[in-house]
Amino acid sequence: MPDPGPHDGDGDRHHGHGLADGRPFDQRLHALASRRVLLGAVAAIAVLTVIGLVVLWPGRVEPVAELEGDRFFGERIRADVVAVSTGDCSYSSQPGEFSCDRLEFVVTSGSAKGTSDVLEVALGAGGPGIDAGDRVILYRTTDADGAHYEFADFQRSTPMLWLAGIFVVAVVAFGRWRGLFAVIGVGISMVVLIGFVLPALLNGEPPIWVALVSTSTVALLALYLAHGLSEKTSVAVLGTVSSLLLTCLLGVTFVHLTHLTGLASEEVGFLQAFGGQLDFAGLLLAGMVIGALGVLDDVTVTQVAAVWELREANPRATTTELYRAGIRIGRDHIASTVNTLVLAYAGASLPLLLLFRTAGQGLGAVITGEAIAVEVVRALVGSIGLVSSVPITTGLAALVVTRAQPDPRR
Repeated sequence: MPDPGPHDGDGDRHHGHGLADGRPFDQRLHALASRRVLLGAVAAIAVLTVIGLVVLWPGRVEPVAELEGDRFFGERIRADVVAVSTGDCSYSSQPGEFSCDRLEFVVTSGSAKGTSDVLEVALGAGGPGIDAGDRVILYRTTDADGAHYEFADFQRSTPMLWLAGIFVVAVVAFGRWRGLFAVIGVGISMVVLIGFVLPALLNGEPPIWVALVSTSTVALLALYLAHGLSEKTSVAVLGTVSSLLLTCLLGVTFVHLTHLTGLASEEVGFLQAFGGQLDFAGLLLAGMVIGALGVLDDVTVTQVAAVWELREANPRATTTELYRAGIRIGRDHIASTVNTLVLAYAGASLPLLLLFRTAGQGLGAVITGEAIAVEVVRALVGSIGLVSSVPITTGLAALVVTRAQPDPRR
């Protein structure tokens, strides 16, 4: 019986050149090439994002003097309501003509801290419904007749902090370290939005570029923080950014074709008067792209995880087989997510829908009017971008996992 060759009896003899882990040399080359292409693509996105941040980074944005609280509305103060009584308003010309709540309150902040006063709030549909013990925010102005107060809002900081605390505890308790990093990712998103997006837009930077740079920044930082530095996360990042680019392209196209101006909301009136030369159609586009990111990263991460699990379950599965199985999983995910997205936009427009319905306008007139058309286009563009993320991410994941992790039994 002849002596075995130098590679007979081990897992590498099929190609004559083997490695310690038993994988053929050409498979290792494929895996290396796949990793390099993947890392190169993510690195390119990161470099372009950093360049975008540097180019678009806003300087100090001064508040508009006319809109500063003390000048426009009056001094913004906090107060505690100590008693409430209902009766005729002071401006009623006859008994029973107008009814008001008479609020007795103590000021707890500002220049009048510690003083007590009284405020009338008209009763009726849409009234704030203030009770004794409520903590409120008031606007205070003074003139020759003394101090005058106007109801602004309720104080909500304490219950909102409690809710945020419960959210953090729930996420960290379930997700542990990964949950903690996810919460940090939420914080990063808020920092990017408040520290970069809003000042850059007020500074007159192109809204669509601001949106793309900010969403890329959030995707890179939040996804890697929450899911770790891995090939899986890199594929999710590529799928997310690719889908965002498609969403952006669709948004630009259909905002132009439908002649949406971005001027339908009430807040735009203030921005037009005091916000300088803003691109309102661009702001609409930026909102579409930023809004899409929150759903896209969920879908892309889920699809990548599904493909990796399918590969673990069946190491002999080919790229095509993994892709088809991943798409089947994605269909169920998309069916529920798209409905959620459309209902979320419909819910946001519910008061407007009620207003148009009360006015007796037909469905076609309601949907094609800009106030509702904005939400329709936003929902449809976002949904198409969401649907596209499934084949894009699933294809990338199937390609990468079969190249990076060939079947060790072959």
